[in-house]
Amino acid sequence: MSFAELWSAYGSDYITALLTTWQLTAISFVFVMLLSVIITIMRVCPIKPLRVVGDLYVQIFRNIPGISLLIICVYALPYLKVLLSYRDCVIIATILLGSAFGSENYMSGINTIGVGQIEAARSIGLTFTQILRRIVIPQALRSSVLPMTNLLIAVMLTTALGSQVPLDPNELTGIVSTINTQVAGGIATFFISALGYALTALAIGFVGNAIDKKARILR
Repeated sequence: MSFAELWSAYGSDYITALLTTWQLTAISFVFVMLLSVIITIMRVCPIKPLRVVGDLYVQIFRNIPGISLLIICVYALPYLKVLLSYRDCVIIATILLGSAFGSENYMSGINTIGVGQIEAARSIGLTFTQILRRIVIPQALRSSVLPMTNLLIAVMLTTALGSQVPLDPNELTGIVSTINTQVAGGIATFFISALGYALTALAIGFVGNAIDKKARILR
């Protein structure tokens, strides 16, 4: 089947799959951002048990393959009476993976903050929470724009886990399998999906670079 024939027959399905991928990415990334901030705060707080839990979280979830997390969500959680849809399982697996790497990005941003700023804040009586809210988090966010842009692209690619479970509608990777079970689409089916990922990643990178130029802290 030629590229033109494939697009004529399944173009609408590809568009639906692309929109599904965008939706999964957006939902996952919002929670990745929030959970990354929470985990990072735990890792820098003065309470040792919270620091241990935060560090343990990162070490565990950044070293587990995404497919393993998906299998746990789909097949293990029901034994604990936790029943989730395939879509929710993909989102949860993506969030767990992404937030571990997101926390590392924020930690890198925190490490760029001068010690003198923290000491000055303490000298005028700011509490730990106030230092985080007024000094640490704003600067860490601004310093992490490019790393988080890369993470957003990684989150989008991680949603391809949806191809391993019967999502309805399919996302960009899953639609390839669906089409190839119906017709002999050949390499063209993969090319269209890859093009959707590549163009989306280019758009994300362009926007991320623009934001970074405005938010970057000049030292």
